[in-house]
Amino acid sequence: MAKPYNQVVLFGDSLFEQSSAIQDDFSFQGALQNHCIRYLDVVNRGFSGWNTKNALEYLSQIFLPPSPTIPRIEYLLVLLGANDACLPVPTNTQGVPIDQYKENLIKILNHDHIKAHNPKILLVTPPPIDEIRITELDLAAGHAQAVRQAAVSASYSETARKVTAEIPGVVLIDLQKAILDKAVSLTPDFDASGPPLGYPTGKRGALEQLLPDGLHMSGEAYRVFFDIVKPHIGPFPAGETVFPGWRVLNPGTI
Repeated sequence: MAKPYNQVVLFGDSLFEQSSAIQDDFSFQGALQNHCIRYLDVVNRGFSGWNTKNALEYLSQIFLPPSPTIPRIEYLLVLLGANDACLPVPTNTQGVPIDQYKENLIKILNHDHIKAHNPKILLVTPPPIDEIRITELDLAAGHAQAVRQAAVSASYSETARKVTAEIPGVVLIDLQKAILDKAVSLTPDFDASGPPLGYPTGKRGALEQLLPDGLHMSGEAYRVFFDIVKPHIGPFPAGETVFPGWRVLNPGTI
């Protein structure tokens, strides 16, 4: 195999699994790898449908302690909670109670296999959901009601903020706020005195283009995500790539 560089790891659910795809001429993982090129490898460990309970169960298999043959994780992005926030309905078992969600997040961030790498940890709030669209799709799929609710999802995002505040050194990436702010900016007739975008008594507004299925992000939404993550990765020292640049290996006279 090729010599591995130290890593930026994306750990989470489908929101990371799908971040490698090109949508609207943009790939979040591709953009992040381009930002880190020749310094770090961006490794995607996104698992569609997973919650924090699943992540904890397999964490020690996913993350191995650093060794001469296992590269160090320099940055760890954690995005979990969209599935934990599922409602306890008979047709879905993904949900994790919010107190357990908080406990699981803390255990993940403090896990010995994570701490062995001493990474810079970026904890990402689950993005908002468009309950109006989700309700349409969930009913069409055979559920008796929507599996997710916007207000419940927002409470899980708030819990992620609290976890960040409680663990020294963890950086908050407030994706929920960033997506909502972007949606409001693209919805000229949004009334701030009314319900938030995506709530059942309100309207979808620009969430229609940012969260096409009500949950997963479009390329435009991933651009918003990248813009709030990029300032926290690097900067990288010029000329100190893992392998030397060509001007060092093949110096010219000008």
